[in-house]
Amino acid sequence: MKHLYYDAAIAGCGVAGLYTALHLPSDKKILLLSKGSLDTCDSMLAQGGICVLRDDDDYDSYFEDTMRAGHYENRRESVDIMIRGSRAVIDHLLRLGVRFAKNPDGSLLYTKEGAHSRPRICFHEDVTGKEITTVLLRTVQALPNVTIMEYTTMTDILEENGQCTGMIAETADGEVLQIHSKDTIFATGGIGGLYKHSTNYPILTGDGCRIAEKHGVALEHMDYVQIHPTSFYSEEPGRQFLISESARGEGAILLNHKGERFTNELEPRDVVSAAIEKEMKKEHVDHEFLSFENVPRETILEHFPHIREFCLEHGYDILKEPIPIVPAQHYFMGGIHVDSNSATTMPHLYAVGETSCNGVHGRNRLASNSLLESLVFAKRVAQHIAGEGSANIQS
Repeated sequence: MKHLYYDAAIAGCGVAGLYTALHLPSDKKILLLSKGSLDTCDSMLAQGGICVLRDDDDYDSYFEDTMRAGHYENRRESVDIMIRGSRAVIDHLLRLGVRFAKNPDGSLLYTKEGAHSRPRICFHEDVTGKEITTVLLRTVQALPNVTIMEYTTMTDILEENGQCTGMIAETADGEVLQIHSKDTIFATGGIGGLYKHSTNYPILTGDGCRIAEKHGVALEHMDYVQIHPTSFYSEEPGRQFLISESARGEGAILLNHKGERFTNELEPRDVVSAAIEKEMKKEHVDHEFLSFENVPRETILEHFPHIREFCLEHGYDILKEPIPIVPAQHYFMGGIHVDSNSATTMPHLYAVGETSCNGVHGRNRLASNSLLESLVFAKRVAQHIAGEGSANIQS
């Protein structure tokens, strides 16, 4: 067994883990663990975009859209924190080099997705998550105080006198590591790998929640699992390819096997998923269809090039024909209970991103709130650990 010593140890290299590392003080020695390769985190898969409060007049409608999607089970304080923190996050991402779509005058171009009352989503084509994660990864890799270990799995935490004092991990070669740290952050993602049909990578198996439960750390809403209405239907095993919510936001419609439209595509995800499931049972079929017939050709080519490319590889041209879709497990609203600073019920143990439950999403997540929530609360946990007003935070 090998012993390692750090100021902060972070399990997970998605946007939540990376943004936490980026905002911790530069004089702290930080370790990041990636269970697989650095490109197999779910943050890379986010297509649609990231929400932002457009202006002060947008606050009430954004708040209401988030609450309505979450069936008003959201923690109101967390929703407020996320919305009010959104503009600073977007401005920071722009400074780091994230290439959000812009209007000819240089202002941000916003798109709209289901359950949003107005366009407020920043995006980069249909690979927003990959764009943001790649920029954050490049930025963090350049930090001299950060070490990243790939193919290293957290298997447990170290606990002493009821406090977290680090974690235990195992490398791909089977070497066991005892990682001693003042603060430990779980950013291990969701639970999609536990499902037969999911848009998540198979390595996401709820490790953080399992370990937390083992040590008596409080969990919350473990039954709050979101099904995405539109994954590409395939009989091939493994991860399902997501067809972005923004496709319906830009006018794509759902059709049954008779070519009939059967629901309002812009309702919250759980409502649309239920409508598709109902229609599938009614028709005794295992999928329905998504048609881009009402989406302008230039929008498809500019906004959804990667979705079109994937569909072409599987025999469908979204410019000419509808594609088969089916609901699939997509996101986990529950997780490790945390406060507004992402602190768990165990001292010096924190959780951010999909691993955590800070109450932002309620019973059902509003589209494109996931990246934003992860970043806003990752920044908060770093500032909480560092102490407010730290002069050398790496942002």
